[in-house]
Amino acid sequence: MALTETTKFFIGIEDDGQIQFRRTRIIMDGNDIVGEKHHRQVLEPGQDVTSFPNKVRQVCNLIWTPQVIADYLAAKLLRQSQVP
Repeated sequence: MALTETTKFFIGIEDDGQIQFRRTRIIMDGNDIVGEKHHRQVLEPGQDVTSFPNKVRQVCNLIWTPQVIADYLAAKLLRQSQVP
């Protein structure tokens, strides 16, 4: 049989608005999986996501309201100021 390739996405949302994004590339020989490769990223509220798949952009646009972005950035600045 010929090898085929598919890509699957996992999108998770953290309480602080960060988006976990995992892309899985699956190589199949008929019905048998012969290989998988994962690529994982964490996206911060307000981050440029124009190069990401449409589904990821849609989730980010839905979750990242101006308030979520402001709260995340304020918490990030607070954490950075507490590091010795």
